[in-house]
Amino acid sequence: MTPNTPQQLCIKAFVRTNFGLWGTIRLHRSAFGADLLRAPLNVFLAPALLIMRLLALLAKRLGLAKTSLWLSRRKILLQTNVSRQIAQRVTDFINGLEKAGLGVRAPRDVVAHEVAEYTDVRNAVAEITTSLCLLIAGYFIFHRPTPGLFSLIGPVAERRAHSLAVEQFPFGQGLGSAYYAVFSPGLDTWQVVITGIALALVLSLVTTFAGLIADPLQVLTGTHRRRLSRLLERLNTDDAHNGGLAREHVTARLGDLSDMALNLWRFLRG
Repeated sequence: MTPNTPQQLCIKAFVRTNFGLWGTIRLHRSAFGADLLRAPLNVFLAPALLIMRLLALLAKRLGLAKTSLWLSRRKILLQTNVSRQIAQRVTDFINGLEKAGLGVRAPRDVVAHEVAEYTDVRNAVAEITTSLCLLIAGYFIFHRPTPGLFSLIGPVAERRAHSLAVEQFPFGQGLGSAYYAVFSPGLDTWQVVITGIALALVLSLVTTFAGLIADPLQVLTGTHRRRLSRLLERLNTDDAHNGGLAREHVTARLGDLSDMALNLWRFLRG
């Protein structure tokens, strides 16, 4: 599609207004409140979404069109206030294009489904952003790759146990630091569990507001514009509502899979 068409100019203006720095700040104001509870649940529900999309693709390959459509329509993720606002703004944008003679020819229910898919992809990008932040933090703080929660629990729990042991050393913290530099303090199961729960809550909070970083970067790289353009193209073709799987969902789950594989490798090595 030619970048300077009226539709593309409208897309650029919409993206800058809603996903630029000030636009995404205004958007995330609604994240305070119930979203702080919904976002952690969505992080845990995201793998189920990927499985459902994969099953929809499999059903399509087997020629089970109705089954594929049914699977692709299942709502897995909870709708957050931020997602609801994005969906409403994108829907209003599409309606505005239609009034200007630049709209789409898809039925309203298909538009609603595709817009919901669009917001789910943005959630996946927020998870990818969080994973990248974890990876960078792991290299700088622990000097090891930490692509996900599981690879972060051990180092954080060990550091916390070390700090507590030094603080509680009977002969003072100075001697405690010297002693535990040679002898590692014991790490109880309850410390690992509490650390895991605390980190899960913190990472869910980070994911909730990851769009503050991801949105402006995607505006600069043109990712938001291209994604919205693809949405409009699908709504004008037979590809809409076809049970496809966005690569962002796969990428987000690759972080989890690499995290589990890395920890399994470390466990097998002892």
